[in-house]
Amino acid sequence: MREKVYNKFVELFSGEATMFAAPGRINLIGEHTDYNGGFVFPGAIDKEMVAAIRLNGTDKVRVYALDMNQESIFGLEEEDKPAETWAHYIFGVCREIIKRGGKIGGFDATFAGNVPLGAGMSSSAALESLFATALNDLFNLGIDKFELARIGQATEHNYCGVKCGIMDQFASIFGKEGCLMRLDCRSMEFEYFPFSPKGYKLLLLDSKVKHALVGSPYNDRRESCERVAAKLGREFLRGASMQSLEDIKGEISEEDYKRAYYVIGEEARVLSVCDALQKGDYEQVGRDMYATHWGLSKDYEVSCEELDFLVNVAQEAGVTGSRLMGGGFGGCTINLVKEELYDHFIGTALSRFKDQFGHEPKVYDVVISPGARRL
Repeated sequence: MREKVYNKFVELFSGEATMFAAPGRINLIGEHTDYNGGFVFPGAIDKEMVAAIRLNGTDKVRVYALDMNQESIFGLEEEDKPAETWAHYIFGVCREIIKRGGKIGGFDATFAGNVPLGAGMSSSAALESLFATALNDLFNLGIDKFELARIGQATEHNYCGVKCGIMDQFASIFGKEGCLMRLDCRSMEFEYFPFSPKGYKLLLLDSKVKHALVGSPYNDRRESCERVAAKLGREFLRGASMQSLEDIKGEISEEDYKRAYYVIGEEARVLSVCDALQKGDYEQVGRDMYATHWGLSKDYEVSCEELDFLVNVAQEAGVTGSRLMGGGFGGCTINLVKEELYDHFIGTALSRFKDQFGHEPKVYDVVISPGARRL
């Protein structure tokens, strides 16, 4: 893929370019907690977005997306927002850098990715992190990594219509080979946790149900949580107790109650998983993953029939842990599988899913990999 991206650059723009890469991510546990000021537990993976970039000395950006076979040309002023939806991510990164006082100019670029789109592995965050890292490097801007992640998040908010938390961009920028990261989304403190579970594999099963978080109920979930937090006199749900939620149950809607119930429980599960990993207790990790899934399905209501089916198959097949991953409404399940069950589980999941839904899910092995960087 990297070679293809570079060759396309030479074909379109001739001469040399600098190569950059930024990964997608998994999240072991801590879903929908980031915008609630809670903890998340992501890691960067070996699926990435790659770009070849060269400054062009003008005030125009020319970008070619190999996966779309499309070019977008745009200026750097607010009114220059391009027509192509995929180009909003790149335009937004440029604008967010400029708003922060970064002096940038035009550039030429080609890019492609093998982060599956709509599968909950954050292809959009990888794209934002890719261009934020590249422009920071090429224009010598000196922006720190946290601000690069915030630039990606602000791009989603201001140019793509998704009020996401910081987790996806953080994981793509800060990823470290062989480590997951526990991020406190309120204080922005984080810690690396070595993750190479002996005797287990991490596996994603892509339902191929495409989710689009733009204009989806994702933003509604966030508003539910904000209403409950305000009722509790807090900025975030983070740190709220189940008892405090019970105390106001009669003053909030049933829907808002269920959303908050899930989030408060999920905060406890992230910390439980951290403790379990330090003890090497993968059975506890698995129990927490299942609890997260059914909370996401029944209380947060962001699952779908296909994802629930895959998690049920995992439970029946003796898989240690399984849950939907990402914003929901489709995408992947993440599965912690004992090596001796691995082949049996894949075979069972593929055949049973196909019998039920008429197509097989896609299988992705996961390797925890480094974050956004110059190649």
